[in-house]
Amino acid sequence: MIATTNRPASRREIVPATRSRARVSSIGARSFLLEAPGDFNLIAQRRIWALSRTVRGWDDLAENIPGMTNLLVIFKETPEDPDAVVARLLEAWENAQSIDLNGKTIKVPVHYGGEHATDLPALCDLSGLSDHEVVRIHHEATYRVFALGSAPGFGYLHGLDPRIYMPRKTVPSLKMSKGCVTIGGMQTGVAMLTGPNGWNSIGFATLEMFDPTAPNPAMMAPGDTVRFLPARIEL
Repeated sequence: MIATTNRPASRREIVPATRSRARVSSIGARSFLLEAPGDFNLIAQRRIWALSRTVRGWDDLAENIPGMTNLLVIFKETPEDPDAVVARLLEAWENAQSIDLNGKTIKVPVHYGGEHATDLPALCDLSGLSDHEVVRIHHEATYRVFALGSAPGFGYLHGLDPRIYMPRKTVPSLKMSKGCVTIGGMQTGVAMLTGPNGWNSIGFATLEMFDPTAPNPAMMAPGDTVRFLPARIEL
């Protein structure tokens, strides 16, 4: 998942991925996306964090945005030689040493079940687990914030148990409530806005995780650890 703005742009693959080589694509004239090869895991994300730290020092770069095992770089000006930019980015990737981010621990009280758990029955059907088992598996895990995006303050969380993976909906819910605790594929998160949402809701959290008036508006940051605490279970 790319944590970006909503500016429309065309995407063109420049360097295709292999098992050991990153994929690089151009997005518009000034932006390039590097996607880590291999599995979607913490090892790859730590190298993305390292790459982000490296390119932060490039004078010609306007912004770099770490996503889920990818990095979007946006240059101040349209590069005269895009191939040179790609080579430079790939070289930085090859030299990137894995780092970890010393984030804080965030504990999120959750009301599992109840009126907001609209997709819990479907998850039980898919997984073959009971609703109590799904809830237990979800709250017993420890999650890491890989990236922010999609909505202000929304954290993409890695660490979901494969037993409760659930594909995103082909037809999104039209008005999922802010605060819904959701599962989308191999990720979990908390909805930051009320509105259309393709993730699957299994509970609700009242904790405010984005305050636009605060010095640091988003509670979550890449590298943070997140634990979901069962404040109430209504099944």
